[in-house]
Amino acid sequence: MTTKLTTTHAEPAVYVYEAPLRLWHWVNALAILVLAATGYFIGSPLPTMPGEAFDTFVLGYIRFAHFAAGYVLAIGFLFRIYWAFAGNRYARQLFAPPVFRAEFWDGVWHEIKWYAFAAKEPRKYTGHNPLATLFMHLMLVWGVIFMVITGFALYGEGTGMGSWQYAMFSSWVIPLFGQSQDVHTWHHLAMWYILIFVIIHVYVAIREDIMSRQSIVSTMISGWRMFKDNREVDDGH
Repeated sequence: MTTKLTTTHAEPAVYVYEAPLRLWHWVNALAILVLAATGYFIGSPLPTMPGEAFDTFVLGYIRFAHFAAGYVLAIGFLFRIYWAFAGNRYARQLFAPPVFRAEFWDGVWHEIKWYAFAAKEPRKYTGHNPLATLFMHLMLVWGVIFMVITGFALYGEGTGMGSWQYAMFSSWVIPLFGQSQDVHTWHHLAMWYILIFVIIHVYVAIREDIMSRQSIVSTMISGWRMFKDNREVDDGH
């Protein structure tokens, strides 16, 4: 379905991303960066520091930052699930890609061709385009779920058998994977999975801002998607 844009702005615009969703986006991005950096050093620690450990406590601070960012990621994701129901229709896109609709896959194929420089003109969407919706659902949503589950399973080992982290996660996740070290390995690999998503996500957002004549990066700051011509725009429904 397409819709003609009508607005009093100098350029056609649609209010897409509400303030709570934009706040989650940037907090989530910061949490992922902190988790990736600290997680790398936890897996590959810095050289031993001279002197007594309590004088430096470098790895301790790194682990604290990692655990704090992990809680921010998990709590933020729970909020994001809530906002999928409380927010506007664009807030639900990541969680429910319309995979049973033929036009959705037609859009996915067109976007693949567009990103591969095989399509001459971009299609404009008020929300995420179909490929972005599918890509973020598979890599971001399920990647975060996997990281939260395995992360709390590893954290529960330290808090002990009487903790809620151990009861809710460690007690079944570690046996499922075989042993603790296997969970560490998969948790570490999933970090690279999410970092690959981040790299592609940033590249595509900047590319679309330049090439598709619609705002992408600034939309996640202001909430408004701006269009640079008056062509019809797909509203995602």
